[in-house]
Amino acid sequence: MTIAEQSGILHAGLPRPTGEIESVLIAGDDPLARHLLATCLKKWNYRVIAVENGLDAWTALQQEHSPQIAILDWMMPAIDGPELCRRLRSHSRGRYFYLLLVTSKTNRKDVVEVLDAGADDYLIKPFDVDELRARIRVGERILRLEQALVHARDALQFEAAHDSLTGVWNHGAILELLQGETERNRRTAGSLGVMMADLDHFKNVNDTYGHVVGDVVLRECAHRMVAECRGYDWIGRYGGEEFLIVVPGCNSADLLVIAERLRCGVARQPIETRGGLIPMTVSIGVVSGQFFQDSNPGYLAMLSAADQALYQAKAEGRNQVAARSLA
Repeated sequence: MTIAEQSGILHAGLPRPTGEIESVLIAGDDPLARHLLATCLKKWNYRVIAVENGLDAWTALQQEHSPQIAILDWMMPAIDGPELCRRLRSHSRGRYFYLLLVTSKTNRKDVVEVLDAGADDYLIKPFDVDELRARIRVGERILRLEQALVHARDALQFEAAHDSLTGVWNHGAILELLQGETERNRRTAGSLGVMMADLDHFKNVNDTYGHVVGDVVLRECAHRMVAECRGYDWIGRYGGEEFLIVVPGCNSADLLVIAERLRCGVARQPIETRGGLIPMTVSIGVVSGQFFQDSNPGYLAMLSAADQALYQAKAEGRNQVAARSLA
C-alpha cells in the first residue's frame, strides 16, 4: 500500500461493501426469451445487458464493472452455458458471479452436470416469473455475503500489517518493505533512501495532557508526514513515537529535500486538541544507498545508519535533519 492509499484509509477508513446488485447479464440466442427476461428484470429496476451467444457473454463478464449475476441459456452458439460456467469459475480474478442457467432439460443427470460445471442454480423453461424473482433474490443474498466476507478478509489483512492508531504500516510490515526494496534495488542497481523520524519531547505531551491527547498528536503527526511524502514512498510506525520512511529511487540530495519537507510539515502549525493547541517538531535521520553489482548496502546497515543520524539530529538540538553515510 502506497502513501496515497494510506492517506485515503487514514481519513476515510476501509471502504464498506455496498451490497447493491444493480445489473444482470442475459445470454441466449432466442430473442423472445431475452426480451421476456429483460422485461422482468427492468421491471425490478435492474440494468440489463443482453447478448446473443456465450462468447459475447464471456467478453462482457471480463470487464471491470461487469454484472455479477448472469442468466445463461444452456444451449448457445460459440460457448454453451456449462462451458461458460467452467471458464468463469477458473478465471474469476477474485470476483464471484452468481450463475443461473436456463434450460428445458429436466433429467437429473443434466441437472448434476450444470451444477458440477459451476452454476449456482438452474431454471426450467418455460420459467415462472415469481420463481425467477426468488432465484435472483437468492443470488443477491449470496453476493452480499461474499462481499461481506471479502471485506472482512481485507480488514483483517489491513489490521495485520498496519498500526491501529495511526493507520501507517506497523513495525514488522515496514521492515519487510525495507528489506524488499533493498533486494529489488540490488537487482536493478537502483538507489534507496531511508529516514528515521522521532517526535521531539513527545513524552512531555503524554505527561502533561494525558495519553488520549497524546494519541491525537501522534495520529496527526503521522497524517502530516504521510501528506508530505511522495505517492510511492512507504511510512511505518517503528515504535512509540518513532517512524521509519522508505524512499525508493532517491539520491542523497533529493532525500534531504523530502526529509526537510516532512520536518516542516509537522512543525508548520500547532495541533488542535481538547487540551489546547500543542506545537510539535520532529527530528529526522537520513541515509541513502546506491546499489551496484559488487558492493551493496544491506537493509540492516541502512537502518543502523539512519538511526545514528537520528541520534545526531537529537544531540544537535532537535527539530532538524541529519544525514549519515554508509561508507
